[in-house]
Amino acid sequence: MRYTYTAGMDRTTNLLGALALAITDRIRSGMKHTFDRSGESAAAIVVLGYAPGLSVEILRQVLDLSHPGTVRLIDRLEEDGLVERRKAADGRADGRAVALHLTPKGGRLRRQLMDRRLDMLEAALKGLTADERSVLGDLLAKVLTNLPETEMAKHRICRLCAVRTCCNCPIPGRAI
Repeated sequence: MRYTYTAGMDRTTNLLGALALAITDRIRSGMKHTFDRSGESAAAIVVLGYAPGLSVEILRQVLDLSHPGTVRLIDRLEEDGLVERRKAADGRADGRAVALHLTPKGGRLRRQLMDRRLDMLEAALKGLTADERSVLGDLLAKVLTNLPETEMAKHRICRLCAVRTCCNCPIPGRAI
């Protein structure tokens, strides 16, 4: 068994853990400040903005929620006027397949959420020179290639990404 708090942990590993937690906490707080919903509500809005027409099942997998939990989430977002269900183009014969789309109100909220995320991330990078940012970007891309274990894990990692700004995404795989 490996003991976490031993001399075997180097400073870089420890700093990475602290940074990951601090950034996660800041983004979660910023999202909550912008959209007073818990859980994966904000992520659902972001994902549906870059992949309109997703099925409940695919959204469920991206958010790593149960099917009933995802349906309840969509119900709440629909009640708030942020998401709408439409008949899926490739729907089943019984008509139960639906495609999820943001409403105009949902699109506006998505832009606010993405702006808040950008503010949180930019604040963390304050003080770095352009060259340092470039080096950090290269290192982060290299680390990110080690993380996804499945195709869906790639999408889960990028569920809050500003997809259009991430040219040459370091996480190989097809978009949803």
